[in-house]
Amino acid sequence: MAWSKRISLQQLLIVPCLLILMQCLQYGGGQKKKENLLSEKVEQMMEWSSRRSVIRMNGDKFRRFVKAPPRNYSVIVMFTALQPQRQCSVCRQANEEYQVLANSWRYSSAFSNKLFFTIVDYDEGADVFQQLNMNSAPTFMHFPAKGKPKRADTFDLQRIGFAAEQLAKWIADRTDVHIRVFRPPNYSGTIALALLVSLVGGLLYLRRNNLEFIYNKTGWAMAALCVVFAMTSGQMWNHIRGPPYAHKNPQNGQVSYIHGSSQAQFVAESHIILLLNAAITMGMVLLNEAATSKGDVGKRRIICLVGLGLVVFFFSFLLSIFRSKYHGYPYSFLIK
Repeated sequence: MAWSKRISLQQLLIVPCLLILMQCLQYGGGQKKKENLLSEKVEQMMEWSSRRSVIRMNGDKFRRFVKAPPRNYSVIVMFTALQPQRQCSVCRQANEEYQVLANSWRYSSAFSNKLFFTIVDYDEGADVFQQLNMNSAPTFMHFPAKGKPKRADTFDLQRIGFAAEQLAKWIADRTDVHIRVFRPPNYSGTIALALLVSLVGGLLYLRRNNLEFIYNKTGWAMAALCVVFAMTSGQMWNHIRGPPYAHKNPQNGQVSYIHGSSQAQFVAESHIILLLNAAITMGMVLLNEAATSKGDVGKRRIICLVGLGLVVFFFSFLLSIFRSKYHGYPYSFLIK
């Protein structure tokens, strides 16, 4: 009886030990399988990245290399619609900046397998757009190495614009990877300046015997007004932030030329503001002409009415745009 009891106790000790050993073997095998899968994914991403800085992905590639674990690398994804039938000019402009940023990272000395740039086109991955409930393009998202994307992992394109420098700053905030943007040399500005200087120099040479036009007050006033209109309409902001020209809703095809927020604007919006300011200025000039000229009274009255109409109508239009951007602004005039 004592011998049988000893056997029973040994059996009781061996069974849990065997179970623990089996679990360790299973865990070790699973862990090794995970490591092999991760190694294969990183190797494949590096191979694609060596061919082109931005990796094109369809739905299957996106789910396997971006969404599915294991993954120890971050992925920046640009969701876009570049096909000509989509007529998304903003997508093409944003893609150019995205390519500049990806090339800057790919050919920098800090390049590693910790960050990859990818792109998903609507016509190649419509299921991805549906999966993410995405209804606008372009959109930039960061998929971190661990965890799910947070709200800050979606780039605020409407407020910040899509310049490569702004994208690089956002990526540095999300991944601690700092990318120095290198742009290919662009000599268009230098060529334009040289042509302008040549044109002015040639004009001065041809008119060297009669330079009275230099003292023309009207000409200088028109030049000054052009500069003022350009600056007050937000052209410098466009140059710095690089916003899209307009926004087209991919669901209903409606194009917006006025941004709905006071923190951003479209390029088309600045053009509209420039024309409105010019029309108001023209109205003020006509009012001044009607008051100071000594011509026919009837003609002066007509000039006064036209000038007053320009000022009232276009100022009302300008005020309505201001009201639509600054929500809660209580005042309006003629046009709401």
